[in-house]
Amino acid sequence: MKKTLVIYFIGLLFGAVFMKAEIISWFRILEMFQFASFHMYGVIGTAVVVGIISVALIKKLQLKTLDGENIQIEYKPFTKGNVIGGLIFGIGWSITGACPGPLFALIGGGYLSIIIVLISAILGTFVYGALKNKLPH
Repeated sequence: MKKTLVIYFIGLLFGAVFMKAEIISWFRILEMFQFASFHMYGVIGTAVVVGIISVALIKKLQLKTLDGENIQIEYKPFTKGNVIGGLIFGIGWSITGACPGPLFALIGGGYLSIIIVLISAILGTFVYGALKNKLPH
């Protein structure tokens, strides 16, 4: 129960940071797709650098999960499916003004129309699951 509360607290903190940093703002996302502002590129670039450093530290220090299990990072080859999936993701992101990460933060922030986007993302996951064997990987 304690671990669950910690995870919820971290999620709430993460959502609050997203709100304050304006990275869930439709306007900021529009600026990014119009190449009108560096704001989102700076945030995404910082996240990539933090991710690279984090993975390197996980490997070097042989860190474990909260349950004490080894963290396994599997190599995934680059395929044309990555390009197709990235294009679909980007189109959805530009149409809705929201990527899947902050959907719950947006809903929590009072943007209730995002519930439609959340339902669509969930349905898209089911469609992917149904078509997975027929898609390029």
